[in-house]
Amino acid sequence: MTASTTQHAPCVDHLVVLAADLASGVAWCQRTLGITPTAGGEHPLMGTHNRIFNISSPAHPRAYLEIIAINPGATKAISTSARRWFDMDDADLQTQVAQHGPQLIHWVASVPDVAAACTALSALDMDRGAVITASRPTPRGLLQWQITVRGDGARLMDGCLPTLIQWGAAHPCDSLPASGVQLQRLALQHPQPATLQAACDAIGVGPRVAVGAGNAPGLTGQLTTPLGAVTLSSSTQEKTAG
Repeated sequence: MTASTTQHAPCVDHLVVLAADLASGVAWCQRTLGITPTAGGEHPLMGTHNRIFNISSPAHPRAYLEIIAINPGATKAISTSARRWFDMDDADLQTQVAQHGPQLIHWVASVPDVAAACTALSALDMDRGAVITASRPTPRGLLQWQITVRGDGARLMDGCLPTLIQWGAAHPCDSLPASGVQLQRLALQHPQPATLQAACDAIGVGPRVAVGAGNAPGLTGQLTTPLGAVTLSSSTQEKTAG
């Protein structure tokens, strides 16, 4: 990346919630988390767009939540044969979201050296994909980053293995105000917990997440919100307590 970078320790960067369209994603956020996200923009490379908001907390001090959808008014710049990030072109996932509404599907880990993190995963026979440079315009200028994207768009380990990102000079949280929502805990469940734990440790985020065994893969994010404590799950749409 041509922009200068600031070194940060590996951490949970953001949670990814997939929506059939942004309007339904915003409505889901209002209903589930009690806030209306307004920040965000377009990703010309992938033909997607998003809404984002700050979910930083003492446990996760530089984190946000992204509601993302395919932009019906845009044409992706990548080749027509290439698939979008986060399995967004997967027909089964699209059907699931269309039937059940917006859903937590993935997470992204911020690393200081994305190439080195990819090498660490390769040593474990995990191909996180090519590192591409992406950007989107913001009122404060161009936001730039490097991110891993496989040619098949796959998330890997059913979304439990994070996509890797290395930010340029600016991070979204630099300009996102406190939202009233904070991420308290991110838990990952998988039938191969040792493999997942080894991968998280290799890229430096092992201490930041809770990895456990489960018959079915899944992500669970525990948040505090204006509506009380909320648990987002990749298998259960929404669960509110308190």
